[in-house]
Amino acid sequence: MTDDKDFKAIVRARMRETGQRYTAARADLLAPPDGPVPQTPPPEHDEAYAAAHREHRRVVDRFFDGERLVSIPVKRKVRASILLELVALFEPGRRYSEPEVNHEILGRVHEDYAYLRRELVNYGYLHRDSGIYWLPSWPPLRDAAWGQELPEWEAVWLPGYLAGTERRR
Repeated sequence: MTDDKDFKAIVRARMRETGQRYTAARADLLAPPDGPVPQTPPPEHDEAYAAAHREHRRVVDRFFDGERLVSIPVKRKVRASILLELVALFEPGRRYSEPEVNHEILGRVHEDYAYLRRELVNYGYLHRDSGIYWLPSWPPLRDAAWGQELPEWEAVWLPGYLAGTERRR
């Protein structure tokens, strides 16, 4: 059974859509696709991806001096870009203890690692249970109110990264 609340929400949405019970909807979502998977060009060749990446780099580069985060942005959209940059420090599928997250990952980036850790959890970029942290399997589900406060980079990069098909930048 999965602990991933986002995935459970997707399963429940499928249940509403198809009338299936939870187990059947979950199995259908986890089943490999029938037939050959269509070949799509790598996302780097997509103009929307390239534009979102340029904007992300422009924003992030203003707040980093090498590997160190100079300051934590006040504006939510800019802060979300910084948090997405930090997501790339975590490996999909791996579990981390709180000391690992605090000292080995976020502490190397900024002295206020506790704030960054809480924000990663609040934005849905990290999940937490009993002092163990991990990246979700799916991007967080967002309502329309979040749309103005999130960079386009989340929509074009994060799903592939969490699925393990997108490389770190």
